Amino acid sequence: MKKLWNYAVPAMSLVSIVFAVAAFSNTHAATHSAGAATALVTQTAPAPPAGQPVDLTYAAEHALPSVVHIKFVQNSRVQNVQVQVDPFEEFFMDPFGGFFGRGQRENGNGSRQRQVQTPRRTGAGSGVIISSDGYIVTNNHVVEGADELTVTLSDNREFSARIIGTDRTTDLALIKIEGRNFPAIEIANSDEVRVGEWVLAIGNPMGLNNTVTAGIISAKARTLGANGVESFIQTDAAINAGNSGGALVNTNGQLVGINAMLYSQTGTNIGYGFAIPTAMMNKVVGDLKEYGVVQRAMIGISGRDVRTQIDLEKEQGNEPDYGTTEGIYVNEVVENSAAHEAGIEEGDVIIEVDGQRVTQFGDLSGIIAQKRPGDRISITYLHNKHRHTKNITLRNEQGNTEVVRNADLDTLGADFREVSDELKQRLGIDFGLEIIRVKNGKIKDAGMQRGFIIQRVNDVPMHSIVDLQNIVSEVSTSAEPVLIIKGISPTGRKGYYVVQLSE
Repeated sequence: MKKLWNYAVPAMSLVSIVFAVAAFSNTHAATHSAGAATALVTQTAPAPPAGQPVDLTYAAEHALPSVVHIKFVQNSRVQNVQVQVDPFEEFFMDPFGGFFGRGQRENGNGSRQRQVQTPRRTGAGSGVIISSDGYIVTNNHVVEGADELTVTLSDNREFSARIIGTDRTTDLALIKIEGRNFPAIEIANSDEVRVGEWVLAIGNPMGLNNTVTAGIISAKARTLGANGVESFIQTDAAINAGNSGGALVNTNGQLVGINAMLYSQTGTNIGYGFAIPTAMMNKVVGDLKEYGVVQRAMIGISGRDVRTQIDLEKEQGNEPDYGTTEGIYVNEVVENSAAHEAGIEEGDVIIEVDGQRVTQFGDLSGIIAQKRPGDRISITYLHNKHRHTKNITLRNEQGNTEVVRNADLDTLGADFREVSDELKQRLGIDFGLEIIRVKNGKIKDAGMQRGFIIQRVNDVPMHSIVDLQNIVSEVSTSAEPVLIIKGISPTGRKGYYVVQLSE
């Protein structure tokens, strides 16, 4: 969790500053696209006649059965940690300098690998059933690192859940329970909600299951700097620890957002809650179901609200005139990006995308988050205060329009096992993965052979096959899908290899 002015607290729990997921035990758990076949997009609730009270009972009764409690468990495990060693202490502990095989240093840098037992961690959050066959949306921070997930429905039925896919950039995750005829929520178009509209926040805060709080939509397209892609709905409906992944619904009981964060000095609600809009959620869910990873479109700029840029200039004694006080000031253009090819330059101001006004960065993030690489958009910007409109083709992080997929160990074309104690002692190492079989694949293409011991990949130590799986999956969807593999041969000769994951 990132500190934002005071605290933006993802709704999972942890003392005073965390994602709103209630933490238990000794845990301090800090804290999708037109093709998503989840639920029908319907219209938002009509405004009641002037002077008439708003009845929220229908919305609560309609939506409560679709909101679930999620229990997170991460089992205790043994981890290797690197610690610095005092040379005098080391001498008295082992005056023969490791001659008998005790405590070899790593890389001769005065550090030592030691094993520690991590405690069992538990936590809790909320989720929303979006399809009758058991797909559930929640926050990534609710399920990240879980060994076990238990979902409890509003009627107290319990199910084990599996993770379909996660996306740290939007803090969304898709999980699934097995069965049929689950009470799926109706999904509204969050782009159509209005500031001042009544909403309910439904979840399981502080262990109080099936809790409903009411408020209004306070603002749209908020950015806080907590996630990579943000366009939050802000609400004053109370959101507290345990609400993470729960539902923000309109007066018809239709989903308009996934509750994610609260903004607080204390870690409890003081009137500022934030939800991920369903327009973004639908895109992420669709991608995770179809590809297993989000197909993220990129314009190829960095920037800030033009109002912020004007204030920064004035602090330096300047009087800037960009021709507008609303829009996105372009601070940098990525070379060979879609924006670069469209002729956008540093100092330009983006004011419209596909005919929609862009007044702040959250507007731009929200629009682009619903697109995929290869989609064409029109972008209107001011250059030297003159208006220009260009059509551009969005690209992925790797600079092309191809579908990005998570790579797995099959891509490497080899079998691995953790280094035996005998090999550790003979080679003077503390960890690594031994290649026990080489097939056709990236390992063979790079020239690695059976017996080579992989110790680090992109400077991440390889203690287990899970470590290798994680780094391959992460790097395969990055802007630079390259593995730098360092290790040692059976004869003790150190070596390194470069593995290109993309074609």
